[in-house]
Amino acid sequence: YRAFIFSLTFLLYASFHLSRKPISIVKGELHKHCAASHEVELVSYKEYAAQIQPVKKPSNVSQCGWEPFDKNNYKQLLGALDYSFLCAYAIGMYLSGIIGERLPIRYYLTVGMLASGLFTAMFGLGYFYNIHNLWFYIMAQIANGLVQTTGWPSVVTCIGNWFGKGRRGLIMGIWNSHTSVGNILGSLIAAYWVSTCWGLSFVMPGVIIAVMGIVCFLFLIEHPRDVSCSCTPSSDPEMQHLLTDCENCNVSLNSSTVVTVEGRHGTSAISFLGALRIPGVIEFSLCLLFAKLVSYTFLFWLPLYITNVEHLDAKRAGDLSTLFDVGGIFGGILAGLISDRLEKRASTCGMMLLLAAPTLYMFSAVSKMGLEATVVMLLISGALVNGPYALITTAVSADLGTHKSLKGNARALSTVTAIIDGTGSVGAALGPLLAGLISPSGWNNVFYMLMVADACALLFLLRLIQKELRCNADQTL
Repeated sequence: YRAFIFSLTFLLYASFHLSRKPISIVKGELHKHCAASHEVELVSYKEYAAQIQPVKKPSNVSQCGWEPFDKNNYKQLLGALDYSFLCAYAIGMYLSGIIGERLPIRYYLTVGMLASGLFTAMFGLGYFYNIHNLWFYIMAQIANGLVQTTGWPSVVTCIGNWFGKGRRGLIMGIWNSHTSVGNILGSLIAAYWVSTCWGLSFVMPGVIIAVMGIVCFLFLIEHPRDVSCSCTPSSDPEMQHLLTDCENCNVSLNSSTVVTVEGRHGTSAISFLGALRIPGVIEFSLCLLFAKLVSYTFLFWLPLYITNVEHLDAKRAGDLSTLFDVGGIFGGILAGLISDRLEKRASTCGMMLLLAAPTLYMFSAVSKMGLEATVVMLLISGALVNGPYALITTAVSADLGTHKSLKGNARALSTVTAIIDGTGSVGAALGPLLAGLISPSGWNNVFYMLMVADACALLFLLRLIQKELRCNADQTL
């Protein structure tokens, strides 16, 4: 059952990220560089100015992309699309965790995935119905952002129900690679149609997440009790760490993972303020705000950056951007492995954040030197940027959601996860918006902003890092 739930929740959340990725791939098609066509028009005008009068083009005809994104302020308009989705996602996330604690996960997640499929496809329908109203695309993004908040608290709660604390960092580091896998698949699917029919770049991912919603309804098992699971303590200490409470038994192996016999169905859900009082929740939430700001800026703007710097078409830029997510897979697994070995979540995040800032500076300089250098820096940057983000949203959230101060209340996990990820999503909304506002002044300024964000993320972890190091010194003495 654990292997099945691990695999199913992996695929379910990969489909969420798969449906978020098309917008970053299609940006290069919504606004095309049309300097060449302008130059041709200029030459033509000079040659024939004496013979004919220039004819003014209709306002709705453009060689520079899809109206209204064909204007000079296209970066701000594309940034508004990102901000609409991410702002709605951030606001909805705080509510989603509270609601998710009070509803069956299987039903809640299924409805969210079906609705997400609808609104993802809705954006693509603007192509087929020749819609050029900016508000149509913004409303599609807002609606999609709200319904996608059903995903993360649900899958983290489900995986937390089935796995205990032993090797949680490694297990969830591997599991969290669904984010990068979803981004990669979303990039490849969107890039396949982006140059010929970009509407399908949204419709197909929308169909996929809707189908996965049906799979969720049919097969998701929220808790071991739902299949009348019974377990007995194992003689293998590694397996004991992986055991959680099951039907008819209560395995108390770690003071921070003790669950009452009533379990999830017999205790009241924790309040929002109660979750904030759990030690470490506020610090990790604020750290994730800045870490996710960096990660989502890459998620939404990297293909366009590659297009501008490497002068590639939208499809090739989208394919190349997947290397950042490949690096993210290794970064998440490495962060989980190190944090399990050292038993220091905050110190592991801090170490990777410390290395990420100079790496981003190197990326901004090296990426202008050629394609080979860009490939290497994409992999390294992806690992260091996504490592802390992956660790905080998975293992750290699960640890805090089963903190010993909860005294066995297993119904806090979804709320804690939503608070941490919701705060992070505020940064995820700000990052692409700031990138859209800053990028006209030069891409270097965008990278300076990202380096400052990494430094701020590290700053909020300093107290927890100091506490971990002090505890380690006490244990040594």
